[in-house]
Amino acid sequence: MKRLFILSAILMLTFTSGMAQQISNVEEKGSWIYIYDETGKKINTQSASSVGRVVGWSATFWISKKSSWYYLWTPKGRKYKTLSESTVGEVIGVSGNTFTSRKNGWIYTFDKDGKKINTRSSN
Repeated sequence: MKRLFILSAILMLTFTSGMAQQISNVEEKGSWIYIYDETGKKINTQSASSVGRVVGWSATFWISKKSSWYYLWTPKGRKYKTLSESTVGEVIGVSGNTFTSRKNGWIYTFDKDGKKINTRSSN
């Protein structure tokens, strides 16, 4: 019984240590952008001049806009996708593993990888 408990504890630690950090907050302070995890620990710092303006975040990714480009970022601050404002429109919300934008009377839903998954009229 004791062996089973120890084995279970080791497996649980192994499983939870491999989980990705989740974002709880993204703050812009002066020239810097700070990303915090679910424990309130700062997990990344980015220069606002290179990232642009933060437009939204969820637990799994965050989005910034610089000039006419949107950038998708991991919690640890790795840029993994660049999208043109002319394609996306204006990002109006980020939630879960999706984000939503508005363009020319249409609402678009994208997954966190930047793939369009739904379109509907905004009227």
